[in-house]
Amino acid sequence: MEKKQKKSLVLLLAVLLMLPAAQSQDSQPTNSTNTSSNSSTCPLDFSLLQPYLPVPDPGTADCSFALQALHLLLAAHLLNTSLFLPPPSSDPDCWSRLSSSLSLSLPSSCGFSSLSLSLPCMNLSSRADFETAIPSPALSSLSSTCLNRSLAPVPSCTACTTSLNSLKASYLPGPDPSNVTPCSAYPFIYAAAFNSLGPTNPSTAFCLFLLNTSNSTSNSHHSSSYLPGLLSGLLVLLLLLLLLLGFVYLSRRRRRRKEALRQQLASSTLTPRSLESISASTTVTKFTLDQIREATKNFSRNNIIGRGGYGNVYSGVLPDGSHVAVKRFKNCSAAGEDTFVHEVEVIASVRHVNLVALRGYCICTTPLEGHQRIIVCDLITNGSLHDHLFSPPFPLSKSDDQLEETHRRLPWPVRQKIALGTARGLAYLHYGARPAIIHRDIKASNILLDDDFEAKVADFGLAKFAPEGMTHVSTRVAGTMGYVAPEYALYGQLTEKSDVYSFGVVLLELLSGKRALISLGEGQSFVITDWAWSLVRCGRTLGVIEEGMEECGPADVMERHVLVAVLCTHPQLHARPTMDQVLKILETDLALPPIPDRQIPIVANREDIERSVSLSSGGSGQLFSPTGFQTFSQGHDIQVVDSSESLSDKSRSFIKDE
Repeated sequence: MEKKQKKSLVLLLAVLLMLPAAQSQDSQPTNSTNTSSNSSTCPLDFSLLQPYLPVPDPGTADCSFALQALHLLLAAHLLNTSLFLPPPSSDPDCWSRLSSSLSLSLPSSCGFSSLSLSLPCMNLSSRADFETAIPSPALSSLSSTCLNRSLAPVPSCTACTTSLNSLKASYLPGPDPSNVTPCSAYPFIYAAAFNSLGPTNPSTAFCLFLLNTSNSTSNSHHSSSYLPGLLSGLLVLLLLLLLLLGFVYLSRRRRRRKEALRQQLASSTLTPRSLESISASTTVTKFTLDQIREATKNFSRNNIIGRGGYGNVYSGVLPDGSHVAVKRFKNCSAAGEDTFVHEVEVIASVRHVNLVALRGYCICTTPLEGHQRIIVCDLITNGSLHDHLFSPPFPLSKSDDQLEETHRRLPWPVRQKIALGTARGLAYLHYGARPAIIHRDIKASNILLDDDFEAKVADFGLAKFAPEGMTHVSTRVAGTMGYVAPEYALYGQLTEKSDVYSFGVVLLELLSGKRALISLGEGQSFVITDWAWSLVRCGRTLGVIEEGMEECGPADVMERHVLVAVLCTHPQLHARPTMDQVLKILETDLALPPIPDRQIPIVANREDIERSVSLSSGGSGQLFSPTGFQTFSQGHDIQVVDSSESLSDKSRSFIKDE
């Protein structure tokens, strides 16, 4: 009996020990089923759509609303999981639950691909993938415009959406994997997910997905009319702004016309008394002759720093210790007061970093020396561009005993700086001053350089006002041989583009280190404009650049400067750009306009020039470098355009060669 009881106990223990194992085996299929079920369940939180559902009839939601609502859910999913899309196995459940929420038969009713919900753009599956694909500067810009601020104000929303569209265009070219989560949606989903207020914030949802909360019919109506009302208000504000700008423009234009008329009348009727009105309206100082004598050591020969057709220029020191340049006009008479007053008026009316500033003037009459006309300007200690290009040795520092033994070739950065400074100064004279000022005597000796090689346009003795509305000024020709535009030399027709031509000649001198005009005898001359044109036309653009130049710049930049110079020195006036256009081309990557073919060289007879003027300014050719960039360190033969006839004697007689 006891043995049977023992056997029963043993069997009972064995059964109890085997029971957990059996339960474990029975539970394995259940766990597998649960796992499979979890993997196919949509991880999106559809309860987030409740505030945005249409009221009272959910069936009014359209396909666009469904797509934007889905993007909002994906933004919340990205915020929680750092993943843009749910797993592919959850596509059926996601579509089913979205259809149920919106009372639509998705995806078929909207033409969505049933397998396209979880297809990534450019393999961007996570937040890390997205931030790797977008450069850091672009992410920083996105953070400042979209993430760290509320998107409720209209300007903030506009700035954010503009930044997001730029991201897609620049860094997410596609191809789009589907019509549900295209590449263009990724920046918006990212911005909504990581906006400081969260993707479900009303301002974020409305700005990025055009979703508006609506709890009643009236609210729904209000949200639907919000955007048209906003656009109407903006349109009204825009119209008011345009009317205000138009009024301001007309007022300024009227004032400019009155000022131009006043200046035009003043330029022909100024008397010595006019100088008093000038000094009252400007900061110029009226010096006495004794003050000028003391500053220049009684006009000592040792103080002469320049000579010109109108007189000598002396260096001087004022009582306050400032260094000045004193220009003393020679052969003065009462009849010459208008010329002097004109220069004083011109210089006193302009203020620019690339123009020489007027300090003061002196006007008097003495028994022994007669009429005295003197102007005082800031002293530019580094000489002129002509000195650095053509007059070695030259003091390159303030110490007179430090001279270069040989001609120093200016490095490219300095030449580029001089070209830009000269262009800025001329552009200000043409478009910044009112009325516009035509210099008429742009040449290398009138481009002064300070200690930092900043260019300053000087010597306004020949300057003319350009009255507004007039195409040109007819005047007696004056200037320097080699720098004067053909139409001005022949017909006395002066425009701003006459200065453009002279600037082009100076730019060619600066780039090549060659003078503008050299007489070769026997009726032949070296003309820098024709020489440069011949090189550019045969594809040797960089042959214009001076050989042995220090610190050469990029080949394409130097070639660009040469082409600008050739375009500025085109014989036909209408083919030249304005100084404003020249400045933009030199400062930016603005494309050069086509360069028309030149019908004739600059050194040509009058009949050829007149025949060319009658032709269209469009020309037939455009200039490029067909052989590509060439190294300018190789030897280039100077190609001189031969001509048996030089510029006509009639035009030559009008030109002043200083």
